[in-house]
Amino acid sequence: MSNESHIIMDETAIRRALTRIAHEILERNKGIEGCVLAGIKTRGVYLAKRLAERLESIEGTAIPWGELDVTNYRDDKEEPAQASAKATFPVSIQGKKVILFDDVLYTGRTIRAAMDAIMDCGRPESIQLAVLADRGHRELPIRADYIGKNVPTSRAEEIEVLLTEHDGTDLVRILQAREGN
Repeated sequence: MSNESHIIMDETAIRRALTRIAHEILERNKGIEGCVLAGIKTRGVYLAKRLAERLESIEGTAIPWGELDVTNYRDDKEEPAQASAKATFPVSIQGKKVILFDDVLYTGRTIRAAMDAIMDCGRPESIQLAVLADRGHRELPIRADYIGKNVPTSRAEEIEVLLTEHDGTDLVRILQAREGN
């Protein structure tokens, strides 16, 4: 299947979006005290790490961050595995404001799975959601608190996020399936 692509964010746009999200998080939470970042594997982890670095450079204080693997919490598996939280956090999330970070928000099912995984790790004060791109088409009543870019798409399109740490470049693009594929 061949795809046509259209770049919607380059390295500079991604960097600016992360800086803006960092400032929005600081404003909403009145700093980073009591906050923990949780990056959803795979690319959400790299974005959470970058966001943690930005927040530290602005505030002068490190924010704890961890990784969240939601594979066992997905509801779209043929045979659901026994759910068990695969999360690595440097601190307890009990009573903390957990800020989830994922690359693309689409149906909301990954975020629902992430919330279930977080709740298995403890009871946070709140869960907030940051995404690099929101493409719409929700199947669940989930919305992001912090959005790098709203990208209206059709269901035939896909959003592809490439990050230097995993893909060798920073890029967000829309992939459009060609007619007949």
